[in-house]
Amino acid sequence: MATTAPTARPRANTFSSGPCAKRPGWSLKALADAPLGRSHRAKIGKAKLKLAIDLTREVLQVPAGYRIGIVPASDTGAVEMAMWSMLGARGVDMVSWESFGEGWVTDVVKQLKLTDVRTITAPYGELPNLKKIDTKTRDVVFTWNGTTSGVRVPDASWIADDREGLTICDATSAAFAQRLDWPKLDVVTFSWQKVLGGEAAHGMLILSPRAVERLETYKPSWPLPKIFRMTKGGKLIEGIFEGETINTPSMLCVEDYIDALKWAQKVGGLDGLVKRADANTRVIAKFVKENDWIDFLAVKPKTRSNTSVCLKFTDPAVTALPADAQAAFAKGIVATLEKEGAGLDLGHYRDAPPGLRIWCGATVQARDLKALMPWIAYAFATEKAKLKKAA
Repeated sequence: MATTAPTARPRANTFSSGPCAKRPGWSLKALADAPLGRSHRAKIGKAKLKLAIDLTREVLQVPAGYRIGIVPASDTGAVEMAMWSMLGARGVDMVSWESFGEGWVTDVVKQLKLTDVRTITAPYGELPNLKKIDTKTRDVVFTWNGTTSGVRVPDASWIADDREGLTICDATSAAFAQRLDWPKLDVVTFSWQKVLGGEAAHGMLILSPRAVERLETYKPSWPLPKIFRMTKGGKLIEGIFEGETINTPSMLCVEDYIDALKWAQKVGGLDGLVKRADANTRVIAKFVKENDWIDFLAVKPKTRSNTSVCLKFTDPAVTALPADAQAAFAKGIVATLEKEGAGLDLGHYRDAPPGLRIWCGATVQARDLKALMPWIAYAFATEKAKLKKAA
């Protein structure tokens, strides 16, 4: 076990799971063309917003019949818009295995107060039994990739092709790094600050023709805030999906998102982005295989995320500690990594089991992850030495 500090450090040491690392080579100069001080409703503003939508469609390979809109309040806002506007027409299955999925369950049960709700859950590190989900007759709300657990659905084969309900998918840490099965999805949401490292506060809402039909034929029994309204007179407000945003967007953030999308094109589009994230995750998988004191939080390899990679400590000296002491141990490692400038924002999510969470999305370089691994070993050895000394 490493007891001497490594000499090499990552060139880029930002491994946060949101906001995530900026693309390689990014600088403020990349945003020089942003139409600052101009209205987003001016010709140039609308053109920029439409370009962001068109590039999203191209890079994510979104089918032509699906609408793409830029909406307020990040991924959370996009999910809330979908749930408050579309749920209640039939029973809904809420699927959760980490904190954000649990949050959507809370909204549906305690805020919307729907009564015909089934919850299909699993603890951190595991995926629920997807066969229990009724995708044939009920609506379904689920996260594609559990950002706080590092557990993702391996595919969408469990979703019925002839479904009557809608599938609402929170894909914020999956889009641009994992392949989404569009024919199986009716609502897809994500935010700019995840896989492409964009700036926060803007969400993306993608609707299938079936989702549009639901919006135009179903009216919830509860009032909808202005920022949730996507129809007028029983018809979809098409302007939302052509760049006429509901509220005022930051044109600086829009420019940053466009820059990230153009970079994505240069590295091979979706294929290139997935390849980069997979290569990054293999660096950590190799490290885990070589060290018996650390492991993936995700139990099954096929469900392991290639973006928000969550790790747990398996050393008996650590697992024997009370929960609060395990959390303190993990925080000690994170503090050492930050103090040494080797890695920033690597702590586990506050509701997740103690450990590390390392972002491996496409904007991260594999060489930086390779440089980070020895530092994790060093930080672990440092904290374990403190345990021995305390004993």
